[in-house]
Amino acid sequence: MPSRKPRHVPPKNLASVDGYLARLPADRGRQLEVVLDVVRRYVPDGYRETVTSGMIVFEVPLALYADTYNGHALWYVALAAEKSYLTLHLMSVYGSPVLAQKLRDGFKGAGKKLDMGKACVRFQRADDLALDVIGEIIASISLERFVAIAQAARRRPSSRTGQRD
Repeated sequence: MPSRKPRHVPPKNLASVDGYLARLPADRGRQLEVVLDVVRRYVPDGYRETVTSGMIVFEVPLALYADTYNGHALWYVALAAEKSYLTLHLMSVYGSPVLAQKLRDGFKGAGKKLDMGKACVRFQRADDLALDVIGEIIASISLERFVAIAQAARRRPSSRTGQRD
């Protein structure tokens, strides 16, 4: 069986968000930057902006919450340029049916088509997004609340084994 190429290969040597954006084709970089500006405007205090795993990530610093399931920082929002589309990852939506519905309703109310997986919103242009509702969702969970949600999820019994993680 032939080996599959990974869907997303992160560019090498990305030391900064500016470096990440500079390596993109100009139009894609501009589109991602519009969404990045919205994220920066609405992200609550305490989340750290970084480039990791080939994405621009707003994460909970390990110094504030290190007891994650994989030992990596807990991601809150991420942006990436995939091969044929751009992505906005809203981790708070993945864990909240209320926020997921708010996102769907916001897109519908704005006359936009939501192309979404579990937490990943795919788009070509910033105009494809309901940026106001995205901003509201990003602003809705403080770092402290997001950590509390993650801690509570870690305490729940595993659905596969009936045991705690």
